Amino acid sequence: MSEDPFAERLKRLEDRIERARASRAEPPSRAAAKFTQSSLAWRMVSELVAGMLLGLGVGWGLDSLFGTLPVFLVLFVLLGFAAGVRVMMRTAAEVRMGKAEGALMRGPSSAKKTGPSRPGEH
Repeated sequence: MSEDPFAERLKRLEDRIERARASRAEPPSRAAAKFTQSSLAWRMVSELVAGMLLGLGVGWGLDSLFGTLPVFLVLFVLLGFAAGVRVMMRTAAEVRMGKAEGALMRGPSSAKKTGPSRPGEH
């Protein structure tokens, strides 16, 4: 006797239970994915606006301090915009690498992928 009949029956029962659990598992909700996409979009927009507002505040403060109204204001608004775009690009890279909240919308199998995904690439 190479194998105990009880152990074989137990293994078959475990397999049946696992298949039953897998068939009852609910697919991920599309509403949750939409919520995650919208929260990611709001995060990126708020990063851009925060950079611009910070630049606006610093520029206005320096202009009022030195009495050169539009010079520092324009300069720091543009610098704030550039900083906001840079932070947005960093957030997009985090999502692509599966490290940010946007990784939740793609599922566990694609979160491990480290390279950029292109249409038609497998």
